Amino acid sequence: MRNRPGVSRRTFIASGVAALAAPALAGCGLFGEDSEPSQRLTARPGVPTATPELGLRKLAVGSGRDGNLYVPRSYSPDVPIPLFVALHGHGGSCDDWSGFYEDAEARGFVLLAPDSRGESWDRGYGEFGPDVYFLDQALRLAFQRCRVDPAKLALAGFSDGASYTLSLGVSNGDLFSHLIAYSAGYYAPAPPFVGRPPIYISHGTRDANLPIAGTRDGIVPRLRAAGYDVTFREFDGVHEVPAAIGDESADWFLGTG
Repeated sequence: MRNRPGVSRRTFIASGVAALAAPALAGCGLFGEDSEPSQRLTARPGVPTATPELGLRKLAVGSGRDGNLYVPRSYSPDVPIPLFVALHGHGGSCDDWSGFYEDAEARGFVLLAPDSRGESWDRGYGEFGPDVYFLDQALRLAFQRCRVDPAKLALAGFSDGASYTLSLGVSNGDLFSHLIAYSAGYYAPAPPFVGRPPIYISHGTRDANLPIAGTRDGIVPRLRAAGYDVTFREFDGVHEVPAAIGDESADWFLGTG
């Protein structure tokens, strides 16, 4: 689902129909000749080797669709900082998360928002592949520039981005400390399953794009049965992230609620 940017502070509203099946993204040129697609991410936080630009900057990783890195002006290399990795919805882009820049400043976290390689994330087309590789590159860049707190490293997403967060996140629970899914449409993991990060999931009761029943009666029970600690929030709304849900999920992630 495409979430229209700038609707209001940390509120997305989406329209359209999710593309859960489409031709595979072949020939993207993002993998080396000897590389095999995998859902495992290899980038890890460490000692930064560069000084970040404060505020908003483009990732400038690869070519074509890119991504944004927002570093709050309160950032200090002497203090590990939380990192919020944000995945857009179907047909969207990194700019859809611009409403979160104010929160990054106010709450003191870095926001990393990569673009999917195609119109949406690769798992929705079949297999994990070029999006995992690009996300690994984006994370490596963020870790090179920012001293990230490994205990406060969230993977979050809206709509198709939420589906990708859940599907990819369970294979990378040794990297992501928290998973946040706003209005997911599917959960399609693939082994290995690593770690058990806590998960926050929200969904609107009047969502006509991705009905809540799929999350409430399918995704949430499935995750809980697998041993995950899931916080599930239904709200009276459509395909969106209301400000109250954004605030609550941020407090949940940062441990300030």
